[in-house]
Amino acid sequence: MTSIVTTVPTLAPVAYEHAGVALTGWLARPEGTPRAAVALFPTIANVIPLMEERARRLAAEGYLVMITDFYGEPVASFEASFPMAEKLRADNAYYRARIIAGIDALRGVSRGLADGLRVFAIGHCMGGQAVLEAARAGEDLAGVVSFHGTLPTEAPAAPGTIKARILVCHGDADPLVPREHVVAFWEEMDAAGAHWHFHSYGNVKHGFTDPHSAAKGMAFLDYNQSADRHSWASMLSFFDEILG
Repeated sequence: MTSIVTTVPTLAPVAYEHAGVALTGWLARPEGTPRAAVALFPTIANVIPLMEERARRLAAEGYLVMITDFYGEPVASFEASFPMAEKLRADNAYYRARIIAGIDALRGVSRGLADGLRVFAIGHCMGGQAVLEAARAGEDLAGVVSFHGTLPTEAPAAPGTIKARILVCHGDADPLVPREHVVAFWEEMDAAGAHWHFHSYGNVKHGFTDPHSAAKGMAFLDYNQSADRHSWASMLSFFDEILG
Protein backbone atom coordinates (compact mmCIF):
# COMPACT_ATOMS: atom_id res chain seq x y z
CA MET A 1 0.00 0.00 0.00
CA THR A 2 1.15 3.53 -0.77
CA SER A 3 1.57 5.52 2.43
CA ILE A 4 -0.52 8.55 3.26
CA VAL A 5 0.52 11.51 1.13
CA THR A 6 1.94 14.25 3.33
CA THR A 7 1.84 17.00 0.67
CA VAL A 8 -1.90 17.34 1.28
CA PRO A 9 -2.05 17.17 5.11
CA THR A 10 -5.51 18.63 5.69
CA LEU A 11 -8.96 17.84 4.39
CA ALA A 12 -11.16 20.93 4.42
CA PRO A 13 -14.89 20.65 5.25
CA VAL A 14 -17.47 21.58 2.62
CA ALA A 15 -21.02 22.16 3.89
CA TYR A 16 -23.90 21.17 1.66
CA GLU A 17 -27.41 19.78 2.09
CA HIS A 18 -30.04 17.50 0.65
CA ALA A 19 -33.72 17.35 1.60
CA GLY A 20 -33.08 19.40 4.72
CA VAL A 21 -30.22 17.16 5.90
CA ALA A 22 -26.97 19.00 6.62
CA LEU A 23 -24.06 17.16 5.01
CA THR A 24 -20.28 17.62 5.12
CA GLY A 25 -17.89 16.86 2.30
CA TRP A 26 -14.13 16.71 2.83
CA LEU A 27 -11.98 18.40 0.23
CA ALA A 28 -8.40 17.62 -0.76
CA ARG A 29 -6.74 20.15 -3.06
CA PRO A 30 -3.79 19.45 -5.33
CA GLU A 31 -0.82 21.74 -5.75
CA GLY A 32 -1.46 24.01 -8.71
CA THR A 33 -4.39 23.86 -11.12
CA PRO A 34 -6.38 20.60 -10.86
CA ARG A 35 -6.48 18.20 -13.81
CA ALA A 36 -10.11 17.39 -13.01
CA ALA A 37 -12.48 17.09 -10.06
CA VAL A 38 -13.33 13.76 -8.41
CA ALA A 39 -16.31 13.05 -6.15
CA LEU A 40 -15.20 10.20 -3.89
CA PHE A 41 -18.15 8.24 -2.52
CA PRO A 42 -17.14 6.36 0.63
CA THR A 43 -17.87 2.92 1.96
CA ILE A 44 -21.06 2.04 3.81
CA ALA A 45 -19.33 3.30 6.99
CA ASN A 46 -19.04 6.78 5.41
CA VAL A 47 -15.82 8.76 5.92
CA ILE A 48 -13.17 6.39 7.26
CA PRO A 49 -9.36 6.77 7.28
CA LEU A 50 -9.05 4.72 4.07
CA MET A 51 -11.23 7.23 2.21
CA GLU A 52 -9.17 10.13 3.58
CA GLU A 53 -5.98 8.43 2.43
CA ARG A 54 -7.39 7.83 -1.04
CA ALA A 55 -8.48 11.44 -1.34
CA ARG A 56 -4.97 12.57 -0.47
CA ARG A 57 -3.42 10.15 -2.94
CA LEU A 58 -5.64 11.42 -5.73
CA ALA A 59 -4.88 15.04 -4.83
CA ALA A 60 -1.18 14.19 -5.10
CA GLU A 61 -1.93 13.00 -8.64
CA GLY A 62 -3.29 16.45 -9.47
CA TYR A 63 -7.03 16.03 -8.83
CA LEU A 64 -9.42 18.13 -6.77
CA VAL A 65 -11.15 15.52 -4.60
CA MET A 66 -14.16 15.69 -2.31
CA ILE A 67 -15.29 12.83 -0.09
CA THR A 68 -19.06 12.97 -0.07
CA ASP A 69 -21.34 12.36 2.92
CA PHE A 70 -24.06 9.69 2.83
CA TYR A 71 -25.76 10.27 6.18
CA GLY A 72 -25.07 13.69 7.70
CA GLU A 73 -24.52 12.08 11.10
CA PRO A 74 -21.78 10.06 12.82
CA VAL A 75 -21.51 6.32 12.21
CA ALA A 76 -20.82 4.56 15.49
CA SER A 77 -19.40 1.38 13.97
CA PHE A 78 -19.22 -0.68 10.80
CA GLU A 79 -22.18 -2.75 12.02
CA ALA A 80 -24.18 0.38 12.83
CA SER A 81 -23.84 1.56 9.24
CA PHE A 82 -26.00 -1.27 7.85
CA PRO A 83 -29.41 0.02 9.05
CA MET A 84 -28.37 3.57 8.16
CA ALA A 85 -27.63 2.49 4.60
CA GLU A 86 -30.84 0.46 4.41
CA LYS A 87 -32.87 3.51 5.40
CA LEU A 88 -31.11 5.77 2.89
CA ARG A 89 -31.51 3.33 0.01
CA ALA A 90 -35.15 2.44 0.73
CA ASP A 91 -36.30 5.02 -1.83
CA ASN A 92 -34.13 4.89 -4.96
CA ALA A 93 -35.11 8.37 -6.15
CA TYR A 94 -34.23 9.85 -2.75
CA TYR A 95 -30.95 7.93 -2.68
CA ARG A 96 -30.00 9.15 -6.16
CA ALA A 97 -30.80 12.72 -5.14
CA ARG A 98 -28.47 12.37 -2.11
CA ILE A 99 -25.74 11.11 -4.44
CA ILE A 100 -26.25 13.92 -6.95
CA ALA A 101 -26.20 16.51 -4.15
CA GLY A 102 -22.63 15.45 -3.37
CA ILE A 103 -21.60 15.74 -7.01
CA ASP A 104 -23.23 19.17 -7.27
CA ALA A 105 -21.42 20.32 -4.12
CA LEU A 106 -18.09 19.39 -5.71
CA ARG A 107 -19.09 21.17 -8.92
CA GLY A 108 -19.75 24.32 -6.89
CA VAL A 109 -16.31 24.14 -5.28
CA SER A 110 -14.55 23.39 -8.56
CA ARG A 111 -16.11 26.39 -10.31
CA GLY A 112 -14.45 28.61 -7.72
CA LEU A 113 -11.01 27.18 -8.45
CA ALA A 114 -10.75 26.61 -12.20
CA ASP A 115 -12.94 26.97 -15.27
CA GLY A 116 -14.26 23.96 -17.13
CA LEU A 117 -12.96 21.17 -14.91
CA ARG A 118 -14.28 17.78 -15.93
CA VAL A 119 -15.90 15.83 -13.11
CA PHE A 120 -15.46 12.14 -12.26
CA ALA A 121 -17.08 10.06 -9.52
CA ILE A 122 -15.48 7.06 -7.84
CA GLY A 123 -16.72 4.89 -5.01
CA HIS A 124 -15.90 1.97 -2.77
CA CYS A 125 -18.41 -0.62 -1.52
CA MET A 126 -21.69 1.32 -1.15
CA GLY A 127 -19.90 4.21 -2.84
CA GLY A 128 -19.24 1.99 -5.85
CA GLN A 129 -22.94 1.28 -6.10
CA ALA A 130 -23.63 5.01 -5.70
CA VAL A 131 -21.52 6.11 -8.65
CA LEU A 132 -23.21 3.53 -10.86
CA GLU A 133 -26.57 4.94 -9.78
CA ALA A 134 -25.33 8.41 -10.74
CA ALA A 135 -24.33 7.13 -14.18
CA ARG A 136 -27.69 5.39 -14.63
CA ALA A 137 -29.43 8.65 -13.71
CA GLY A 138 -27.69 10.35 -16.63
CA GLU A 139 -25.36 12.59 -14.62
CA ASP A 140 -23.00 14.60 -16.82
CA LEU A 141 -19.78 12.99 -15.64
CA ALA A 142 -16.59 12.28 -17.57
CA GLY A 143 -16.36 8.84 -15.98
CA VAL A 144 -17.24 6.74 -12.94
CA VAL A 145 -15.20 4.04 -11.22
CA SER A 146 -16.70 1.43 -8.88
CA PHE A 147 -14.43 -0.52 -6.50
CA HIS A 148 -16.19 -3.65 -5.15
CA GLY A 149 -19.59 -2.00 -5.46
CA THR A 150 -22.81 -3.97 -5.77
CA LEU A 151 -24.39 -4.00 -9.22
CA PRO A 152 -28.20 -4.48 -9.10
CA THR A 153 -30.52 -1.48 -9.23
CA GLU A 154 -34.21 -0.75 -8.88
CA ALA A 155 -34.03 1.62 -11.86
CA PRO A 156 -32.02 0.18 -14.77
CA ALA A 157 -30.60 2.67 -17.23
CA ALA A 158 -32.81 3.53 -20.19
CA PRO A 159 -31.22 3.37 -23.64
CA GLY A 160 -29.12 6.43 -24.37
CA THR A 161 -29.24 7.92 -20.87
CA ILE A 162 -25.73 7.10 -19.64
CA LYS A 163 -23.26 9.91 -20.39
CA ALA A 164 -20.35 8.79 -18.21
CA ARG A 165 -17.78 6.23 -19.23
CA ILE A 166 -17.77 3.37 -16.71
CA LEU A 167 -15.04 1.29 -15.08
CA VAL A 168 -16.04 -1.46 -12.65
CA CYS A 169 -13.33 -3.14 -10.54
CA HIS A 170 -14.85 -6.31 -9.10
CA GLY A 171 -13.76 -9.26 -6.99
CA ASP A 172 -14.95 -12.43 -8.69
CA ALA A 173 -15.30 -14.22 -5.34
CA ASP A 174 -17.45 -11.46 -3.83
CA PRO A 175 -20.49 -13.26 -2.37
CA LEU A 176 -22.48 -10.01 -2.41
CA VAL A 177 -22.16 -9.87 -6.20
CA PRO A 178 -22.66 -13.36 -7.69
CA ARG A 179 -22.02 -13.93 -11.37
CA GLU A 180 -25.67 -13.64 -12.30
CA HIS A 181 -25.51 -10.04 -11.05
CA VAL A 182 -22.41 -9.49 -13.16
CA VAL A 183 -24.02 -10.82 -16.33
CA ALA A 184 -27.20 -8.83 -15.68
CA PHE A 185 -25.10 -5.68 -15.30
CA TRP A 186 -23.28 -6.32 -18.59
CA GLU A 187 -26.61 -6.81 -20.33
CA GLU A 188 -28.03 -3.63 -18.78
CA MET A 189 -25.00 -1.62 -19.91
CA ASP A 190 -25.20 -3.03 -23.43
CA ALA A 191 -28.92 -2.28 -23.67
CA ALA A 192 -28.26 1.28 -22.46
CA GLY A 193 -25.52 1.79 -25.03
CA ALA A 194 -22.98 2.58 -22.31
CA HIS A 195 -19.20 2.81 -22.79
CA TRP A 196 -18.07 0.37 -20.10
CA HIS A 197 -15.05 -1.59 -18.88
CA PHE A 198 -15.31 -4.41 -16.36
CA HIS A 199 -12.23 -5.75 -14.53
CA SER A 200 -12.77 -8.94 -12.54
CA TYR A 201 -10.12 -10.28 -10.14
CA GLY A 202 -10.10 -14.03 -9.53
CA ASN A 203 -10.46 -15.39 -5.98
CA VAL A 204 -10.94 -11.85 -4.64
CA LYS A 205 -13.70 -10.97 -2.16
CA HIS A 206 -15.61 -7.82 -1.25
CA GLY A 207 -13.64 -4.97 0.33
CA PHE A 208 -10.41 -5.81 -1.49
CA THR A 209 -9.09 -2.22 -1.27
CA ASP A 210 -9.22 -2.05 2.55
CA PRO A 211 -6.25 -3.55 4.45
CA HIS A 212 -8.51 -3.81 7.52
CA SER A 213 -11.24 -5.84 5.82
CA ALA A 214 -10.32 -9.17 7.41
CA ALA A 215 -10.26 -7.61 10.90
CA LYS A 216 -14.00 -6.93 10.65
CA GLY A 217 -14.60 -10.66 11.08
CA MET A 218 -17.09 -11.05 8.22
CA ALA A 219 -16.61 -13.88 5.75
CA PHE A 220 -17.52 -11.84 2.66
CA LEU A 221 -14.70 -9.32 3.31
CA ASP A 222 -10.98 -9.62 2.62
CA TYR A 223 -8.14 -7.40 1.46
CA ASN A 224 -6.21 -8.31 -1.68
CA GLN A 225 -3.02 -6.36 -2.31
CA SER A 226 -2.76 -7.29 -5.97
CA ALA A 227 -6.36 -6.34 -6.79
CA ASP A 228 -5.98 -3.14 -4.78
CA ARG A 229 -2.85 -2.14 -6.69
CA HIS A 230 -4.15 -3.10 -10.14
CA SER A 231 -7.53 -1.44 -9.66
CA TRP A 232 -5.94 1.82 -8.53
CA ALA A 233 -3.60 1.81 -11.54
CA SER A 234 -6.55 1.04 -13.83
CA MET A 235 -8.45 4.02 -12.47
CA LEU A 236 -5.52 6.38 -13.09
CA SER A 237 -5.11 5.01 -16.62
CA PHE A 238 -8.86 5.41 -17.21
CA PHE A 239 -8.65 9.07 -16.13
CA ASP A 240 -5.61 9.68 -18.34
CA GLU A 241 -7.33 8.21 -21.38
CA ILE A 242 -10.43 10.35 -20.92
CA LEU A 243 -8.53 13.56 -20.16
CA GLY A 244 -5.99 13.08 -22.95
